[in-house]
Amino acid sequence: MKNIILYLLLLFSFVANAQQKDRILPKANEEYAENKFVDAEANYRISDSKFPNKATAPFNLGNTIYKQKQSSEAKFAYAKALKNSKTRPQKHRAFHNLGNVFMNEKDYTQAVEAYKNALRNDPTDEETRYNYALAKKMLKENPPKDDKKKDDKKSDKDKKDDKKDGEKDKKDNKDKDKKDDKGDKDKQNKDPKPNENGEPKPAPGGISKERLENLLNAVNKEEKKVQDKVNAKKVQGKPAKTEKDW
Repeated sequence: MKNIILYLLLLFSFVANAQQKDRILPKANEEYAENKFVDAEANYRISDSKFPNKATAPFNLGNTIYKQKQSSEAKFAYAKALKNSKTRPQKHRAFHNLGNVFMNEKDYTQAVEAYKNALRNDPTDEETRYNYALAKKMLKENPPKDDKKKDDKKSDKDKKDDKKDGEKDKKDNKDKDKKDDKGDKDKQNKDPKPNENGEPKPAPGGISKERLENLLNAVNKEEKKVQDKVNAKKVQGKPAKTEKDW
């Protein structure tokens, strides 16, 4: 149990040292500390949209999404944090948390690489080193499946026969059948497979309908607060009219 808990721990302390003009980020950090992850996510997204070249907001956004048990979606935020990271500590934390995501997905090959890159940026971190060793152990016990095609095992004669049969079948196919096949493929690409409840599954890395509604409500709430403050300042700063002294 201890092993499982340890690799799920996230690295935090992505402090906004250079965010002097970003007033949204500190509030998002407070909401995160109070476990208000939906509100925090909304504000991190606002901060990220205003400062698209910063690494802090997308990194903290990844942590917030991860806390909402959407680790597969969190990796996209961590990837952006890595892209914007300028320092080795920033890269170390992003790679470490990205490794956690891959561990959750049981993608041990990617997890090993992520932790390895994290250690390259901070070889002294014992937690990352432990996670790296654990990921290697899990990879050894759960090697990737061999997806080699069966054709690789066939003899040259079998391959030639298959090729001839394939060419013959291709000639025998009618134009109508080709159109029908194309129509079926297009329909499959457009229509997502339903889940057990008969509802369409969200696209990989997408946001569920419930989370999207909560997020939009949080964003609208934040924008309303900002607009109320702006209106209050306008009223307060409005000059009072004085009677003319003729």
